[in-house]
Amino acid sequence: MIYLQISTAQGPAECRIFARFVLKKLLAEAEARNVKAEIAGETADKHGILSAVLMLEGAAADTLAQSWQGTLQWVCASPVRPKHPRKNWYIGIFRLPEKPEMPSESEIEFQTSRSGGKGGQHVNKTESAVRATHKASGISVRVESERSQHANKKRALELLAHKLAEHQTAQNADYAKQQHSGLYQVERGNPKQVFEGPCFRERHA
Repeated sequence: MIYLQISTAQGPAECRIFARFVLKKLLAEAEARNVKAEIAGETADKHGILSAVLMLEGAAADTLAQSWQGTLQWVCASPVRPKHPRKNWYIGIFRLPEKPEMPSESEIEFQTSRSGGKGGQHVNKTESAVRATHKASGISVRVESERSQHANKKRALELLAHKLAEHQTAQNADYAKQQHSGLYQVERGNPKQVFEGPCFRERHA
């Protein structure tokens, strides 16, 4: 399993618009390469996303991740501030640790429910969706992407481990510097990929 973090480094609305586009493009490219992709966490606002964590799994997952890691640049006049002189917007994509420490099941409260969305009668008749709540912190996740309750429980534990790791970074400056420096540092030089204009046309070397 590969975990990628898309970060705007607390950038302005234009960066968040760009980040939303990049997330959609990454998900589409993952599907085209037969890579299973799932959004593990996302912080959004009316313009786009401030950050997101994407899980990738499959034979081509590593190649896909490497093709996106680094700084991305969008060259475009601001769509929300027409008179703004700036036309270059940057975000970063960083790889996170693959296996944070898993919480003990004794620390977790599990609740099951019927899954929503697509799935027809099977989804409606089984309580396969799982919500896992860390008792000490109150942090919780809900998973319904798999058909079985057991598989959803396993995935919920994995997601909760990452949520708890992110929570720890907010309280531990050293850990944050090592694992999530990407949230606050986006290098402006030598972008990995460049997109142009309101339609995000990719610039090829």
